[in-house]
Amino acid sequence: MAENYYLPRSGPMPRPENVEQGREVLKQEAFDAPNVQNISFRAQEFTAVCPKTGQPDFGTVEISYTPRHKCIESKSLKFYLWSYRDHGAFCESLAAQIADDIMWAIEAATVKVVVHQTTRGGIELTTEAIREYSS
Repeated sequence: MAENYYLPRSGPMPRPENVEQGREVLKQEAFDAPNVQNISFRAQEFTAVCPKTGQPDFGTVEISYTPRHKCIESKSLKFYLWSYRDHGAFCESLAAQIADDIMWAIEAATVKVVVHQTTRGGIELTTEAIREYSS
């Protein structure tokens, strides 16, 4: 278990040390859910690294979820997604890991994550992961 790490309430955001730290912050910054049925985020400046070439992969991440008891705080989501900037991962595994991490952080009723990788070498790639809470 990583140590507790909270984001500052104001001022510049610190750079994440790794994806695990981003994941912990996602959980620690979660807040009580109001009576809403769906929440959606669209991160248009997502960057990860190709594990084969080390080159950056750019794209968009769309996250929608139905909360049960907790919600994702948007600043913590920015921090979490930023933690992928130097992380090597295939687009297919990114959608799955992000969906799993959100379920771990807030135990949502449902989570859908879609990762759109910007065209590279003439090929566009979109991956989708869906998770449902089971007790």
